[in-house]
Amino acid sequence: MRATLLSLALLFPSVAVAAPAVDAARELHCGKLFDARSGRLLGPHTVQVRDGRIQGVSAGIPAIPAGTALDLRGHTCLPGWTDLHVHMGSQSSPQSYSEGFRLDPVDFAFRSVGYAEKTLLAGFTSVRDLGGEVAPHLRDAIAQGLVKGPRIFAAGKSIATTGGHADPTNGWNHMLSELAGAPGPTEGVVNSVDDARQAVRQRYKDGSDVIKITATGGVLSYARSGDAPQFTVDEVKAVVDTARDYGYRVAAHAHGTEGMKRAVMAGVTSIEHGTQMTDEVMRLMKQHGTWYVPTIYAGRFVADKARIDGYFPEVVRPKAARIGAQIQDTFARAYKAGVKIGFGTDMGVGPHGDNAREFVYMVEAGMPAAAALQSATIRAAEVLGVDDQGVIEAGKRADIVAVPGDPLADIGVVMDVAFVMKDGVVYKAPRAGDADAAGSP
Repeated sequence: MRATLLSLALLFPSVAVAAPAVDAARELHCGKLFDARSGRLLGPHTVQVRDGRIQGVSAGIPAIPAGTALDLRGHTCLPGWTDLHVHMGSQSSPQSYSEGFRLDPVDFAFRSVGYAEKTLLAGFTSVRDLGGEVAPHLRDAIAQGLVKGPRIFAAGKSIATTGGHADPTNGWNHMLSELAGAPGPTEGVVNSVDDARQAVRQRYKDGSDVIKITATGGVLSYARSGDAPQFTVDEVKAVVDTARDYGYRVAAHAHGTEGMKRAVMAGVTSIEHGTQMTDEVMRLMKQHGTWYVPTIYAGRFVADKARIDGYFPEVVRPKAARIGAQIQDTFARAYKAGVKIGFGTDMGVGPHGDNAREFVYMVEAGMPAAAALQSATIRAAEVLGVDDQGVIEAGKRADIVAVPGDPLADIGVVMDVAFVMKDGVVYKAPRAGDADAAGSP
């Protein structure tokens, strides 16, 4: 296989592809503007965009609009949203487990193209993809203008232990396991400190942007435990220290308490899901500055599907029913305790494009709408470690979305995104027939 790929690479050298064309200059006339730094909703504002960046932001709307103005006076403009936990190469269905044996990677890649566009049109101009070999390639295709989608920060293959949540051979029979051989650090499966270092270096070689570990069992993996710790503290620390050498941040999937404690003490950037988070874990997270990405949507989705005969394998079904139902309550406690929270859905578990429903669930659990919106804008940028997005300010990326009405008064309007701009390109606009709605410059 390697020889074949090398031959193809020599026969067909890579060709540079231009990124999407960007309008030289545009003006957005916003009826209201969400200030992500303060969490306040401001009155009418004009946002000037040039060459993919925000050139200026000023109060008021000119009486005589410029010829390049976009009329959003009936809408609230917000920074483009970021979903910190997605899986762009897949989407849950009763066939998900068998498809891994029947479909080729190219099949999942083609599916991801549609998922990416749905995500962007739902208002999410950036995502952090936490596990999937398709994501780095999809990221590059979007950056080159071949595919419409959000900016992707890709983990590539998640790092697991043998039999752990991201062991790709879980559920395989003896014959298949013998044919494939035992997966190792190259495949993201580790069993020692040295393996952990090698796995991170392999992700660097593969072009990942972030490192993902599965610190405990998981809900949807073909294994009994959904919460047992699966790394030693030393193994997690080896991942974190090696990741730091390469400028990476580390996200830790974790449902069980002990696995969370080990991950936090070892220095991970974020805990994902956090289902059985205790007061002790919350204190540790606050002490270490660890972020929490709750993924309420995924919890509710799997708990609902667990009621349907045949949707999940029987080994998965009790985990989905027990663990999924807890996440929203855990989120409510963590928010009240003052744990830092970033927005994430685990989309790919649920249907792509429905990401904004997480806002509704967050508010339902007691978080103010302003804080929920901040979690997907300025706070998400902090989790990613970037300073050029998440706010509508001069010099930042021109990532802007707009919704009708007032999202602080009615968070439900986030489900009706009318306008999407990413890097100065308009992909969706409220006026039917507008050329910009198709992403044309």
